[in-house]
Amino acid sequence: MNFALTPLEENFRAELRQFCAEHVTPEVREQTRSGTLHNWELHRKIAERGWLWGAILSELGGGGRSPMEMAVFTEELQLACAPIDGIGNIVLVASVILELGNSFLKSEVVPKLLNGESLVSLGYSEPEAGSDVAACRTKAERDGEQWIINGQKMWTTMAHEADFVILLTRTDPELPKHRGLTMFIVPLDAPGVEIQPVHTIGTERTNATFYDNVRITDNWRLGEVNQGWQVMLACLKYERGFAGGQYPSAPLIEAAKQYAQSHHNSEGTAIIENPVVRERLVRAMIDLEACRVLAYRTAYIAAAGEQFGVEGSMTKLFSSERYQQHCNWFLDMLGPEGLLQWGTAGAHEDGEIEENWRHAPVTTIYGGTSEIQRNNIAEHRLGLPRSR
Repeated sequence: MNFALTPLEENFRAELRQFCAEHVTPEVREQTRSGTLHNWELHRKIAERGWLWGAILSELGGGGRSPMEMAVFTEELQLACAPIDGIGNIVLVASVILELGNSFLKSEVVPKLLNGESLVSLGYSEPEAGSDVAACRTKAERDGEQWIINGQKMWTTMAHEADFVILLTRTDPELPKHRGLTMFIVPLDAPGVEIQPVHTIGTERTNATFYDNVRITDNWRLGEVNQGWQVMLACLKYERGFAGGQYPSAPLIEAAKQYAQSHHNSEGTAIIENPVVRERLVRAMIDLEACRVLAYRTAYIAAAGEQFGVEGSMTKLFSSERYQQHCNWFLDMLGPEGLLQWGTAGAHEDGEIEENWRHAPVTTIYGGTSEIQRNNIAEHRLGLPRSR
C-alpha cells in the first residue's frame, strides 16, 4: 500500500514545520505546564495564516482544506508540543453554527472564533451527567423573548480563557431523556455566570461553571427548541472528524530514549542496553505509528467523501490507552527518582516523563471515556448487542 501524501499536503507539512520552528519556542512549550494549554500569541498567529478558517468545510463557507491537510495540521502542531487545546473546540462549534445556527450566531460568534479573537468551551457534562450527557439537568426556561438558565456544568475546560460556552440545557422535563433538550451559545460574561477552577493531578486546569438566573435572548439559541440532541450529534460529528490528540506519546518516547541513552546502571552499562527497555521503546514507537495510521485513515475516509463511523472512536481509544501504558513503562524505567516532578532538583528529563504519567489517565476520559468508545465500536462496528 502507498501511504505517501500528495505534494500539496507535503508542502503544507513543510510550511507547518517552519512555522513551529519559528513560533513554538521553548517558552511557549513551557507555558503548557501552567495548566492552561493555550497561548494567545501563538493562537493569533495561527489564525493570521488563515488556518482556522481553512479547517471549516467549504460547503459551510470555510476555507475547505482537505481532511488530509487537517490531519497534517494537527499532527505537526502536536509533535511540536504546541498548546492548541482551544482549536478543536473552535472548529467544532463554528462548524455546527454554520450548519445549524441562525444569522445572528453566524455573524456575531463565528468570525470572532475563526479570526483568533475568541475561544469557546464545551458545556455538556454535569456532576451527575458525565458521559451520559442526555441526563442533563441544567434548565432553560422561556420568558418571552428571553431564556433563563439555571444549573451547573463540570469539566468546562478553557472557560477561564473563553468568551463563549456551547451549553446543553433541558427545556422540557416532561419529554423523554434524549428529547426536551435545547442547545445555546452563552456569553461567559453574562450576569449570573460563575467560573471556578478545578486543578487536576495532571497539572491541567479545568473548570466548574455555574449559571444562576442567566438571561439571554432567543438569538443565542442554536438549533430548534427541544432538538438539542440533534445539535449534539452534529457536534460529535465534527469533534470526531477533527483528528486531534493522537500523538501524546511522541515527546514522551523522545524523553525516554534520551534518558536510556545517557544514563547507566550500577554496573556502568547504558540503560538502553537493557533488553526490556529496548523492547518497550520499540513497541511504543510501533504504537505511535499505529496511532498515525488510524488518524490518517479517518481523514482518508472523509477525504473520499464517505461518512466515517467509529474510526474516530478507534483512534482515540487506542492512542489514549497506549499512551497510558507507555507512561507506566517509562516511569518504571526511571526507578524511585522518576517520581520527582519538574522544577525539583534531580528530576530526570526535567520531570517530563513523570508529568506525562500524571496527565495520561485523563486522556482516557475526556472526549468520551474508553468505556464509551468501546461501546461505540462494539455496537456500531462489531454489531454486538447493547449490554445496558
